[in-house]
Amino acid sequence: MLIIGIAGGAGSGKTTVVNKVVDRIPVDTAAILSQDAYYCDGSHLPMKERQRMNFDHPDSVEFDLLVNHLCKLKAGETIYQPVYSYVSYTRQEETIEIKPKEVIIIEGILVLTHQALRSMMDLKIFVDAEADDRLIRVIHRDIKERGRDTNQILQRYQATVKPMHFQFIEPSKRYADLIVPQGGNNHVAIDILSRYILHNINDKTLENA
Repeated sequence: MLIIGIAGGAGSGKTTVVNKVVDRIPVDTAAILSQDAYYCDGSHLPMKERQRMNFDHPDSVEFDLLVNHLCKLKAGETIYQPVYSYVSYTRQEETIEIKPKEVIIIEGILVLTHQALRSMMDLKIFVDAEADDRLIRVIHRDIKERGRDTNQILQRYQATVKPMHFQFIEPSKRYADLIVPQGGNNHVAIDILSRYILHNINDKTLENA
């Protein structure tokens, strides 16, 4: 099993990189674990307090559960990944069944900040992008997918997203084996990553032959 961690700031293009890589490898070869699914449940808090949750701080993620799920996948067990709602700030009742695959991709802004999780990765990637570009993508995403208006997004950006990026996310770049500037537009880096995965898959196939 090949385990790849893909980190980077909010709006850097991580998901685009993941999708383009998955499109270039054999179907049903990879499973994706999203850090966003493991945000701590806020159902016990009043809505006003939920809305003040800092999603860019490592304490907002239930990393122990994420590591536990990754260990189970490595052991050949099926897991049930949580589903998180950014609208209600709660973990939903439904889950997503994920079976062990040859490639596990762990994607999220903070996945390289956690030592135990990081130590399980065979390849660590940091997707880099200019702050202005990231902010524009965050605005479009949060309006479309998370029901926020521009003022809410900008307030959150100034209060938590920007400072947490410099405190936690940007420093985690030093752990990366590969830095991908321009996110999903970096076709060379995506090609290198795809070839790396295919090479490892083919090597293991030959070993088991």
